[in-house]
Amino acid sequence: MNEIICPNCKKAFKVDEAGFADILKQVRDHQFEEELKSRLDLAEKDKQSAIKLAEANLKNSLQEDLAKKDKEITELNARIERELAVQLAKKESEISEMKSKLQNAELEKKLSVSEAIKAIEKERDSLSNSLENKEIEKQLLEKSLNEKFIAQLKTKDDIIQMKDDEIAFRKDMKLKLSTKMLGESLEQHCEIEFNKLRATAFQNACFEKDNDSRGGTKGDYIYKETDGPGNEIISIMFEMKNENDETATKKRNEDFFAKLDKDRKEKGCEYAVLVSLLESDNEYYNTGIVDVSYRFDKMYVVRPQFFIPIITLLRNAAMNSMEYKAELSLIRSQNVDITNFEDKINSFKEGFARNYDLASRKFKTAIDEIDKTIIHLQKTKEALLSSENNLRLANNKADDLTIKKLTHGNPTMKAKFDGLTDKAE
Repeated sequence: MNEIICPNCKKAFKVDEAGFADILKQVRDHQFEEELKSRLDLAEKDKQSAIKLAEANLKNSLQEDLAKKDKEITELNARIERELAVQLAKKESEISEMKSKLQNAELEKKLSVSEAIKAIEKERDSLSNSLENKEIEKQLLEKSLNEKFIAQLKTKDDIIQMKDDEIAFRKDMKLKLSTKMLGESLEQHCEIEFNKLRATAFQNACFEKDNDSRGGTKGDYIYKETDGPGNEIISIMFEMKNENDETATKKRNEDFFAKLDKDRKEKGCEYAVLVSLLESDNEYYNTGIVDVSYRFDKMYVVRPQFFIPIITLLRNAAMNSMEYKAELSLIRSQNVDITNFEDKINSFKEGFARNYDLASRKFKTAIDEIDKTIIHLQKTKEALLSSENNLRLANNKADDLTIKKLTHGNPTMKAKFDGLTDKAE
């Protein structure tokens, strides 16, 4: 038995070992809970402090990053403004320089006119005041006019040559438009133009040389395109024709229609296209895509600049046709009236024809503008040639200038010349 004194009443009482152990356990459990709670509170405070510290560090880091970004943006804006200012200053300098040149040219022109007038007035006064120098002055006048005529004539020839070159360039551009043909054959040009768009526009298409000559002849290139499952969408037989200026016998486009149609049929192609530079002055072939299906079925003639457009037009038509064919099959399987399908086909044909007509008119407009430029340059050339005639007449008049003509109808001048002649005798 254990004797325990109550802390409140100071009385002693005894408990057995089991009761004493139970009381001791209660005391220990209470202390443990208090200590555990104290430690949990301390841990929670440490946790909150760590969170606040982490938030503060993160906030400071983000603020530093934001400040750096703001600084970079400010520096970038400043750099862009400096570059723009430099470019603007450069352009303003160029504009000022051009204005200065124009002003100088105008001043030089006025000065030349003024000098010419002064020279004539000086010659007039010299003839009136000093007849003994008439021959020298005449020679000086002739020399001055001759030099001026020669200089103007040379300038005129240079300008005419420039205009002729410009006219030739415009005519060549009218034929080829955007086709460069720099050191490359017509076939190479078409292959290069196709390869530029192969990866983006013609992923399921091939454009390869026709190497099959089992029928005795072969075309130049065959274009084929299939859909995802491998069904053929369209096939085109291409023939490229170019003719050197030195060729004695000039070929015509229609000379190759029959062979091209034969090659198309033998190779099983749906369309035939002749890409040609022949008959360069024939406006019929220069206006755009020419449909010659009235001669041979599904055949077209194009200039090199229409090589990609003709593929695109025929290809889009074939794709739309496939869609309508699929719709037709579905409609027939459901026993639906085919009239709606025919209306869609007609609508498609009308839309295709309208788009083709719009594209053709656009090309025609571009060619008309080139023609207007050529006419303008031709008129400029004619004006320069007319100025040449006037300069020649002026030179002839200078050559025909004599003392007799100067004194004709002028008694005062005639008397002075007569007096001069008497003194000389």
